[in-house]
Amino acid sequence: MENPIKKFIFRALYWYISAVDKKGEIIFLNWGYDDHKERIPLGKKDEPNRYPIQLYHRLVRDVELSGKHIVEIGCGRGGGLSYIARTFSPASALGVDLEKRATDFGNAHYRIDGMRFLQGDAQDLPLQDESCDVVINVESSHRYPEMPKFLDHVYRILKPGGYFLITDFRRTEDMPALWNLFNASDFTLIAQKRINDQVVQSLTNDSRRRLDLVNRYMPAILKKPVYNFAGIKDSKIYKSIHSGELEYFMLAFKKNGIATTSAPQFSGYSSTLS
Repeated sequence: MENPIKKFIFRALYWYISAVDKKGEIIFLNWGYDDHKERIPLGKKDEPNRYPIQLYHRLVRDVELSGKHIVEIGCGRGGGLSYIARTFSPASALGVDLEKRATDFGNAHYRIDGMRFLQGDAQDLPLQDESCDVVINVESSHRYPEMPKFLDHVYRILKPGGYFLITDFRRTEDMPALWNLFNASDFTLIAQKRINDQVVQSLTNDSRRRLDLVNRYMPAILKKPVYNFAGIKDSKIYKSIHSGELEYFMLAFKKNGIATTSAPQFSGYSSTLS
């Protein structure tokens, strides 16, 4: 759970980005993913955001999204949902975020059929029961004060057989409690992967771009904490991921599901809980 000071700083930073980045240059806030064996083809427009995009791609690639109704909880400024909507052809793509500035930006900035954004609380989702096929959650759940409520709502809005795909981080000492929450839920774990190495590689390769964005958009008084927030190489966060003090995971769950030979093949994942 995030402490109140960090929560205030994060929301203030979010407000500031929304206020100064009118052109939509900053549409991803995740730390990215890089594996030289899994480099995906990207167009010129997407290339600057290669590493954050690759995190989304790796999370969803093994689930059939074409013609499905997908929801991203904690969508931020919508860069990831936009990529998924353009690449995987879902029937609809809904982004939900607590910050109204983020959802207003998404609705104004993107012009993609079937994609829209809605302000809402991850722990009290304003969505109907069994209304979507896939729920994704990227680097967001560590900020939720009541994780069990979030899991209950995700389960509620998913159709039977639907998928919940989540990637995020926790301090290593907090992982057992998180596993207990997952085990106590009604979800079936289909696949899991620890991705610290791939996140560190992403931050290493992407540091120059991130540093440039911070230097251009942030006032001097904010630059030092934002260097850390952005995961710039050799920052405290970068070192914590590299050392394993923070554990970054990628998980796939199914509602009313069991791991069988007919389930999607999540290549590169382990199929058992650690």
